[in-house]
Amino acid sequence: MFIDPNLGAGAPTNLPADGSLPEHQYEDVRIMLFGTLAAVQNTIAILFQLNYAEPNDWSRPLATGRPNEVMAILTRRVRVD
Repeated sequence: MFIDPNLGAGAPTNLPADGSLPEHQYEDVRIMLFGTLAAVQNTIAILFQLNYAEPNDWSRPLATGRPNEVMAILTRRVRVD
């Protein structure tokens, strides 16, 4: 990253004056899990072990209307350069 010495110590030049990240560099992505409650909870635990998402980041399991099936949804912001 290029740092402009005219902006002060360590100020990156690719950020707006208010320090926020440009909105166009990030997009929302949704991940949905479908399966039995045990399978969905197990998959959420595996994704947590892989440092992908905290279990509390997922929606609560929601019934799909199919026998023994629930779904859980995770929404994350990902950088798209």
